[in-house]
Amino acid sequence: MTTCRIENREVQRPHDTTIRYAVTGPADGPVLVLLHGWGCDRTDFDGVIGFLPGHHRVLAIDLAEHGESRSARETFTIAEFARDVAAVLAAEAVESCIVAGHSMGGAVAVETARQLPDVVSRVIALDALHYLSLFPAQDEQRIDAVVRAFGSDFTAATRAMVAGGSPEGTDPAVQDGYVRRMSAVRRPAGLHAIEGLVRWDMDAALREVRQPITVFAVREILAPEAVERYGDRLRIVPVDLGSHHFHVESPEATAALLADG
Repeated sequence: MTTCRIENREVQRPHDTTIRYAVTGPADGPVLVLLHGWGCDRTDFDGVIGFLPGHHRVLAIDLAEHGESRSARETFTIAEFARDVAAVLAAEAVESCIVAGHSMGGAVAVETARQLPDVVSRVIALDALHYLSLFPAQDEQRIDAVVRAFGSDFTAATRAMVAGGSPEGTDPAVQDGYVRRMSAVRRPAGLHAIEGLVRWDMDAALREVRQPITVFAVREILAPEAVERYGDRLRIVPVDLGSHHFHVESPEATAALLADG
């Protein structure tokens, strides 16, 4: 494990939006962008960054209203999150990069590739894109059910989400930790972001994105239906590194996955 010098920076966007991010590695190194999942923040990748090859330039970003990023806007779509990422890439004068995202961050990574086809060379999804109840655009009945669940009991809905990403045998204390952290996401932005996710049309995005996409999916959670539906477009690689948050639980192994692509 290496010790990296971290610089904390920020970029301004409309509607009093400040996107904060961390930068490590040499200015001329290959760029890897790291995007956290819903209800999380860039510190999820602290352990991973320490195990990445030292020649990488790493940008770990807090999405709007997550972590240290702040925003007064009302739009929390996947496309708008991707515009936040694009603003960071522009501020850092990035000409080429790999974008890796966990969970909702995987959707943001795909959308960033869609918006910046000449900048994003490939996408890596960490246990993202294969959940058929979240990522392909849902019908209005499903969207309403998801939003109502979070609106009615935010913590209970978050707990159900964490449970859905926890293979059998996952430590309940570990799950409780994720629930406490994720259910504390600022509101109403957290609720709007969930709605933005279930409204995102992944199939439409995949029709436009030409860059290769690799999905590292928790084996026990990966549904055969997802492989059947997307296996010809996504490189889906089953992994046995922990729960939906395996990048937090197994940072060294996750860094090896990211380094190999």
